[in-house]
Amino acid sequence: METALADFIRETPQGREAEAILRKCVHCGFCTATCPTYQLLGDELDGPRGRIYLIKQMLEGGPVSARTQLHLDRCLTCRSCETTCPSGVKYSRLADIGREVVENKVGRGMSQQLVRKLLRALLPHPGRFGPLLRIGQSLRALMPSSLRKMVPIAEAPGPWPTSVHGRRMLVLDGCVQSNIAPSINRAAAQVLDRLGISLQRISGSGCCGAVSHHLAAPEEALGFMRRNIDAWWPSIESGAEAILVTSSACAAMVKEYAHLLEHDPDYAEKAARVTELARDVTEVLANEDLTPLSGTGNDGRRVAFHSPCTLQHGQGITGVVETILRGAGFTLVPVANAHLCCGSAGTYSILQKELSQRLLSNKLAALQAESPDVIATANIGCLLHLRSDAHRPVLHWVQLLADPAAAAGNN
Repeated sequence: METALADFIRETPQGREAEAILRKCVHCGFCTATCPTYQLLGDELDGPRGRIYLIKQMLEGGPVSARTQLHLDRCLTCRSCETTCPSGVKYSRLADIGREVVENKVGRGMSQQLVRKLLRALLPHPGRFGPLLRIGQSLRALMPSSLRKMVPIAEAPGPWPTSVHGRRMLVLDGCVQSNIAPSINRAAAQVLDRLGISLQRISGSGCCGAVSHHLAAPEEALGFMRRNIDAWWPSIESGAEAILVTSSACAAMVKEYAHLLEHDPDYAEKAARVTELARDVTEVLANEDLTPLSGTGNDGRRVAFHSPCTLQHGQGITGVVETILRGAGFTLVPVANAHLCCGSAGTYSILQKELSQRLLSNKLAALQAESPDVIATANIGCLLHLRSDAHRPVLHWVQLLADPAAAAGNN
């Protein structure tokens, strides 16, 4: 694709990156076939190819309007198009750049601004989000059913393993997950403990930066990234072998630190090292001898696995979780259209509720078609979204390894 970027962006790092991405696109349209929003809406501008044209037009100095913003807002950033693209177009990065530009050129109404600012002010900050969550949980029984299903049941984190092993990994506590589902990281710690690996929580680490990054607040996102690097660095220097992340969306984000901070003279080298060490929990367990996990009496419980977009498209990890669960004695049931998004997509389920609910309905129909005992996934956002309307228990897959009986539990 030929480009002629406007002066305002041509010689900037973003402009150079966007131009390189645009020049790879050959207009083939293969991406539209796997785009969830195009499948729902049938509008070329609600598919990757159409959005690429809108971004190109904007970066070349063409007209930008609320219509441009709407079509970019509707994008899930699921990256299914990247998996499909034969030319290796990094659409997600182009979409991030386009959103930042349109945010500056078009702006938003007061109500939209308020909602987005509230999301950025609350979700990435466990100390703010946690107390509000607990208030909601205490009032949950009094809420109408439509609201009650949006408030997760309170759970206790339970004991963390106390054994000290020769091998040591760090874990990202995260933000929303640390309040809503602390048992996920505990489950990972229990599994690794049985494999002779200590999982270490680091004070001062927190949100990976994804919430701000995807809400077109790049400098704020970089602040979260730098804070995590500062918190992890002493442990990295003392020999931690990996930074383990149990939420696939956060893992995908941490793996981008090297790229997003490559122009920061103070953090570029450290960010590269963090990205080098970042591992989704799936990758860690795939490379270990899991014999110590066998013989736990799974009895072939039937599992429908929802592979989050950030796992299969963002990180390119496919089929690994299913293999591990089968090896542990679970039976994996087939799931139609497994490449499609569930509609969670971070804050998308809040900001694009109607589309998100349509995607959720389709996904749950596929996941529950074979009457599984449990639905498993690998990302906190997907877990909460699926759990809000599922008729089966929904858990993180590593929880099944830590406690196979959880497959018969309740939401």
